[in-house]
This record gives sequence, C-alpha cells and structure tokens, in this order.
Amino acid sequence: MENIYLNHWAVISCAVLNLALGAIWYSPLLFYKGWKAENKLTDEDLKKVNPAKTYGLTLLFSLIMAYNMAFFLGDAETDAAWGATAGLLTGFGFAGLIFAVVALFEMKSWRYIFINGGYITVYFTLIGWVLGAWR
Repeated sequence: MENIYLNHWAVISCAVLNLALGAIWYSPLLFYKGWKAENKLTDEDLKKVNPAKTYGLTLLFSLIMAYNMAFFLGDAETDAAWGATAGLLTGFGFAGLIFAVVALFEMKSWRYIFINGGYITVYFTLIGWVLGAWR
C-alpha cells in the first residue's frame, strides 16, 4: 500500500464532476424529457425533492466512488489514457451492466437503461481520465 498515489484534490474534483455532469446530462439540453418520461415523473414530483438531502448524499457517494477509483488507479505508472480506459471498463463493464441487469428485472425500458447507463459510463470514464491525468 505504500506505493499508492492519491491526489486528494483530483478526487474531490471528481466528486464535484458527478454533480456537474448530472446537471448537463439530465438537463433539457440532453435527456431531461426522456429521463422524466421513463421514470413517470412530473414537474410537481420533482418539486417535492429535498435538495439538501439529495445533493448532499450524491456528493458523499460521489466522493466514495472517486476515492475507490483513485485507489484502483493509484499506481505511479497510471496516466490519462489508462485512467480513461479503466474508467470506461468500470463504468460500462461493471457499473453500467449491473445497472442494466437490475433495470431489466424492474421491467424498465431500453431507453431508461441507455440514458442512465450512458451517464454511468461517461462519468466513470471522465473520472478515470481526471485521476490519471492529474498526478
């Protein structure tokens, strides 16, 4: 474990990146309408959300995910290319696919799976790249 390299500022930035990417991904510019329709949510439903709880827990969980990825990419030889590759493999190969498995049993649509699975894959690819590049 003494050879693990962690850049705590990069990890914190990756946690914040989750909020920023989510704001774009689930915005009206991209997938807001589709995501809302697939979840059968209305604007009234979304007004009932407790933002402090939702964003606070999201930031906490994002920090845990970013530290987890940083430990996996902690080798001194890690660079941006390997970080992005590891992020893609993690996002699609692990997280995105287990999300798809759960969604299939919940009888969710492929549209739902692609919107959310795409977000997961892009997020992990980005944080892998950031953690690999920001050494």
